Amino acid sequence: MSDTEPEHGEREDGTQQSFISHLVELRERLLKAIAAVLLVLVVLLPFANRLYHLIAEPLLERLPAGSQMVAIEVASPFLTPVKLAFFVALFLAMPIVLYQAWGFVAPGLYRHEKRLAMPLLASSVIMFYLGCAFAYYAVLPKVFGFLLSTTPQGVQMMTDIGHYLDFVLTMFFAFGLCFEVPVGVFIIALMGWVTPAQLAKHRPYVILGAFVVAAIVAPPDVLSMIMLAIPMCLLYETGLIAVRMFLGRSGDKRDSKGQS
Repeated sequence: MSDTEPEHGEREDGTQQSFISHLVELRERLLKAIAAVLLVLVVLLPFANRLYHLIAEPLLERLPAGSQMVAIEVASPFLTPVKLAFFVALFLAMPIVLYQAWGFVAPGLYRHEKRLAMPLLASSVIMFYLGCAFAYYAVLPKVFGFLLSTTPQGVQMMTDIGHYLDFVLTMFFAFGLCFEVPVGVFIIALMGWVTPAQLAKHRPYVILGAFVVAAIVAPPDVLSMIMLAIPMCLLYETGLIAVRMFLGRSGDKRDSKGQS
């Protein structure tokens, strides 16, 4: 008994020290990520009003002559641009935030997992950025043009700046997630949950699901729903092509084994 007790105590001390060291590392990486976001936010704050004007251009350019946006809440002219500056800072600092998360998780991964995780992480960030850009340059102008064209006669559209920002951020988030479809398809195929043949076989259900998701997430107009659903279907096909290119052989082997 006397010989085993010190060993047991040493294991407990080692486990506790390891746990504490992980907590310390997690705190340091969280502080670095928060510091990166705050640093970018401080740089952007002097330009907060310009950023809001930039984000409001898709609507302002299509408003009738003499029309303008309004601020219903007393503090909205100050808080709304600051809120936008924070989200832009988070958007710009996201690679640093994800790098800190990667630095914390990477030591616990196997070598082959590290080789795949970094490209997938970078691809997901790039695709999210592309989704936001697609929403800003392609979707928002069409949506606002459609909504203004359907405004009843005698009604003047005067959008609140806070509500407008919430609407735009929702669109960015929806289309950013929409553009993650190829990455998601590749991951589930990589995990062995589905094969390329199964992905192709269930294409009709995916198309139906894309329109259902678009009807729930997109604003309540047909144009927004279509402009969200169609890219989701095309991106699903892109993910399927990527799966066939990189995992086609192994996927076909798994499929043939399952059938036999």
